[in-house]
This record gives sequence, C-alpha cells and structure tokens, in this order.
Amino acid sequence: MFDKILISRCFLGDNVRYNSEVLTFVHPLITLWRQQKRFITICPEVSGGLFVPREAAEIQQGSNEVITKSGINVSAQFNFGAQQALILCQQHNVRFALLKESSPSCGSTLIYDGLFSNNKVLGQGVTSQLLVQHDIKVFSENTIEILEKLLDKA
Repeated sequence: MFDKILISRCFLGDNVRYNSEVLTFVHPLITLWRQQKRFITICPEVSGGLFVPREAAEIQQGSNEVITKSGINVSAQFNFGAQQALILCQQHNVRFALLKESSPSCGSTLIYDGLFSNNKVLGQGVTSQLLVQHDIKVFSENTIEILEKLLDKA
C-alpha cells in the first residue's frame, strides 16, 4: 500500500489561491502520485472559512498572528484550517505533506516577513507548524525529490 500525501489543492490547479490565480505544479512525480491515488487534498485557508479571492495575509513576526494587508486578524481562520489539515492526516494515516512554499498556511521553510514588503524570511506557515508538531514531515515544491526518497519506507 502506498503512503498517502497531504497536498495543497493549488498544486493541482484548484482555484483556491488568495488572488484567484490558478497555479498548477507540473512535475512527473505529481503525475505519478496522482495516478497512484496518493493525494489527500486541502487548502487550509479555504477550509478555515476564507474566500477566493481574499486579501493577502502574512504572519506577524513575534506574535504569530496572521493579519491581512488592511489589518484584519484572520488567525482564527488559519488555525481552524490547520486543524482541518491535521484531522485529515490523522484520518488517513498521512505521514507526509507537500505544501506551497511561502504561504502563511503552508510555507515549510520560508514565509513573507509580515510587513507586506514582498520579502521572505525563514519560518513556517500555520498549518506546516501544526503538522510538524504532530510528526508529519512537510515538504514543498522545492523539496519534492527528498519526499520521493522517503515514501513507502517503514
């Protein structure tokens, strides 16, 4: 039996991104894993109750609150979406996640700086943080080959 992978819905071309831009992550492994029916899909922000399109939001350094560009605190929605992702992982025995880098939900190593300056800093999105705390390994489009090497190992 194949390991299941929690994957960002935006990677599969779903219209869930904050700005309504459709993003499809084209990679031979995505095609293979899709054929193998490995994917459990989520957009934590949409699952948390946010709409498409929605205002850009960033994690505020030091407070870990998620604030929109106009100053609205959307931390509750981000936290609820992260909980939904964790529940899916637990229901499907998921040990690995492939999530969109730099997202305030899904970033695994980089997020925006919280100043809406278009600068990135080291950090994890809300969902990535929660999954890692529960021993789920999180990867991005930049580390998909590392994920491949870990799949289906005991």
